[in-house]
Amino acid sequence: MQTLLGVVAANGLITAFTLVGLTVWLSYWLSRVLTHGRIHGSAIAIILGLGAAWWAGKLTGGTRGVADISLLSGLGLMGGGMLRDFGIVSTAFGVQLSELRKSGVVGVISIFVGVLVSFIVGAVVAIGFGYRDAISITTIGAGAVTYIVGPVTGAAIGASSEVLALSVAAGVVKAVMVMVATPMVARYIGLNNPQTAMVFGGLMGTTSGVAGGLAATDPRLVPYGAMTATFYTGVGCLLGPSLLYFAVRALV
Repeated sequence: MQTLLGVVAANGLITAFTLVGLTVWLSYWLSRVLTHGRIHGSAIAIILGLGAAWWAGKLTGGTRGVADISLLSGLGLMGGGMLRDFGIVSTAFGVQLSELRKSGVVGVISIFVGVLVSFIVGAVVAIGFGYRDAISITTIGAGAVTYIVGPVTGAAIGASSEVLALSVAAGVVKAVMVMVATPMVARYIGLNNPQTAMVFGGLMGTTSGVAGGLAATDPRLVPYGAMTATFYTGVGCLLGPSLLYFAVRALV
């Protein structure tokens, strides 16, 4: 057992990938068995990760979540900004601009409208809960855009770890709401063809939420909604720490 623990501790990053892989596998199994795919596995994985981070904080009294446990310190690197930003950039490079044109001008407009509306709603909620500084308001508003845009924006403008956590929580809540609500409203909003799926992905933006919701509605629509949702994330990461932050700072 000591030999095994020594190997685990000496290969922290490999251990981190293994643990995350097992968590994702468990999350998708729970999604399939308990929710029949209506709540996407990625959302369950995020909730499990947040729960594990809270438990580890209580156990160790640290501030880095599960990474404060010595055997799992590799999660600090895997979950750090370097690999996160690499994942975002690699996702953006996998999208072809020519594909976006297929949704027409409406699809492009939906991306910017979706980012702005989500940001405004998140910012208003942040103000309602007592936040008055531009950094916190912008970070939480960006979290309402998606749980990726929130941390990227907060890290760029210097938000505290507590505000970054709130931005992730806001994005997770939005993703779960989109997953659950999409099959319920699809018939009423005409969500039954690739064009409307692209517009829907541009308006909602959260890739996991859109993919999970469309999968429960019509699996054939998933690639179309996920494509514009990916552009939505990229636009949010560009606008959050720049134009939106400057606008909030000018107002508050």
